[in-house]
Parts: sequence; structure tokens; C-alpha cells
Amino acid sequence: MKLIERKEYLNKLINVIGTPDIKVITGVRRSGKSKLLEIFKEYITKNIKKYNIIHINFNLKEYDNLKDANSLYDYISSKYKVNKNNFVLIDEVQMCNDFEKVINWLHALEKYDIYITGSNAFLLSSDLATLFTGRTFEIEIYPFSFKEFNEYYNYDNIDTAFDKYVLEGGMSGSYLYKTNEDKYKYLKDIYTSLIVRDIKEKYSIRNSRLLDELNEFLMDNISNITSSRSITNELIKINPKKVISDKTISNYIKYLCNAFAFYKVRRYDIQGKKYLSFKDKYYLVDPSFKYAIIGTKNMNYGRIYENIVAIELKRRGYEVYVGVLYKKEIDFVAIKKDEKIYIQVSDDISSDKTFKREVTPLLQIKDAYPKIIISRTRHDTYQYEGVQIIDIAKWLMS
Repeated sequence: MKLIERKEYLNKLINVIGTPDIKVITGVRRSGKSKLLEIFKEYITKNIKKYNIIHINFNLKEYDNLKDANSLYDYISSKYKVNKNNFVLIDEVQMCNDFEKVINWLHALEKYDIYITGSNAFLLSSDLATLFTGRTFEIEIYPFSFKEFNEYYNYDNIDTAFDKYVLEGGMSGSYLYKTNEDKYKYLKDIYTSLIVRDIKEKYSIRNSRLLDELNEFLMDNISNITSSRSITNELIKINPKKVISDKTISNYIKYLCNAFAFYKVRRYDIQGKKYLSFKDKYYLVDPSFKYAIIGTKNMNYGRIYENIVAIELKRRGYEVYVGVLYKKEIDFVAIKKDEKIYIQVSDDISSDKTFKREVTPLLQIKDAYPKIIISRTRHDTYQYEGVQIIDIAKWLMS
């Protein structure tokens, strides 16, 4: 398979070489965590003097005998070299029983530079502080961006590339298959046999069918404002004889978000400058999973584009919120340090009615932060009363 260097992620790893942190690479299953470690390993061999790399990949049979804490620790200790920069790289660390003990033992010795990846159901961002006694540095990676997709395939035409990206998504493992049918079969297997299986195993979920129904509901309602209660009510309509509680649905949603399958985006009152509780939006880590699980019939491109923009904003390091102003919705308020951007996303703004609907809420915001409409214009960027109108493909490539 063709490797893309993924420079932004690689640079994050490079920048923390030699720090005492435990470096933890997180992200949805099959998003490229192991490949990133391989690229980082290659960087070390070319650029670090007096290096020693101890690399364990628990996906490989040769490391099957290291799946208990003592065996793994003894193996790493035996590979240590004096007067060298000793790098420890461990893939799928959760496959070792009591893995957190090993990492803490190694970290306490202060002689290893430690980098780990693992299944997200077992290596949660929220648990890192309690799992490891040392300071952790988390690098969250996402499926391929449109820019990386275009680099992989090397398209000449940006519009052709974008139309393909909308349907194929950023899960690069699917790129090896020639037809969309085979791509979606691969993606369905990844989602059901890895992501959902991890969740069921981690939380000992008995009602598998309810989790599957919730999955499909969230996929079918990406970009819609919703709540645990409203989802519960909808699922009860589907299964009137079943007892379904808000608490169960709330927990299941949290599990899906912990596994990086979905991202919750809270609402933000622009005028009152406060966060609103209860109703939120949920975005899928990659829309291709939706096509794989529930098909491509009745495609709502506006929602898909909104999902793509939401994940891209997070990929670029923004905090992302849904804006609320005078009972009208701004798709995104994106915040990073002192930077703030207001964004509307639309499939087609060629009609005056649609354009007015999208631009009016932005024009009502009185502060001086940038305001943008991202749409499928196929034109160069232009302005309307201070609001930038940008083609989505060009914005994703910027």
C-alpha cells in the first residue's frame, strides 16, 4: 500500500522526541496509527544519532509470547542499549495484560522514550491520567483529509477528486479495493468487527441490537440537533415492546464517542457567550462508514458536507461548537486560542432563497471575527458584505 507521510502528525511526534512524556497515539481504528509509527521509526533511523529502537507490534505473531506484563517488561529490558537513545514503540498495547503497569515501570526508569498506540475502547483519552502515573502527550489522528486523499491518488482535477472523496472517504485501507461495493464491505467489516466489538467487549454490553440501532440512527441523523431523550423516543417507536432508558442511550453514545466513531459538538449561545446543555449534534468520524452500514440511498449532500467540515475543523485543531443566535443556527463556531470563525455549510447556494437563508445569520453577528459560507460553488472565493463565500473543495485543500 502507498504510504503518505502525514507530515503534520509526524512533526508532532518529532517535536516531543526526548521529552519525559508517554506519547499516546489515539484515533479511530484503522486510521493509520501503526503506519504513523512506521514513518516515525524511519525518521529516527535517518535523523537520530546513536539510536536504538525497540518496536513491538502485537498484531504480529512473533510477539504473541509478550502478552503479559512481566514478559513484555523483560523483553524490553533485554533490548536496552547503554549510551544509546532508546525508543520504545508499542502497537496495540492493550493486547498485553496489565499493559499500564509495564508502561509505568518503563517510564519510572527515565531511560526510555515511549510511544504507544492502542484500541481506543481500552486506551481512552479520559483515562490516560489514571492509567499512567507519568505525564502523557496525546496525538489524535483522523482518517485521511481531502488533501491527503488527493495526494494519494494524485488527481489532476480538484472537482473530480472531491466528488470521489465524498463517496470514498478517508479510511485509506479501503483504497486498495477497486469498486465502491468492495470498499464499503471492507469498511463495514472494520466498523462492526473492530470498533463496535471493542465497545461491546470493554463495557460488557448485552443489548447488542440496541447499540446497532443507535449506531444507525446517529449515522442517519448526522448534523441534526438531538438529545438522549429524543433518540430514546425514536428508538421506542421502532421497538414499542422494548424498555429503553435515556441513561442507557446516553452511555452508549458516550462509548461511541470514546471510540472516536462519533464526535459530539455542543451548542454555543453567541449573544450570551455561554454553552447550552442537553441538545447537541453528532458527527461521524468518516461519512464512508455511513454508506457502508446504511447505504447511499437518499443522499443528503448538505449534511455530508457539514460532517466533512466538522471533522476537518477538528483535524486542524479547532474547538468546534454549533452557534445559536436569535433562535437561528450557525453551523459552526470554530475557536483556536484567540482565533474565532463563524461558518455556514451548504450543498448549493445558487438560489437567492437558499443564499439568503445561509448568509442572514452571519450578517446578524456584530463582532469582527471572520464569517464564511462553505458550499459547492465550483468558483473562486468571493465576498458578500464581508462574508467570504468559499468552494468546499478549495477550502479543504487550503
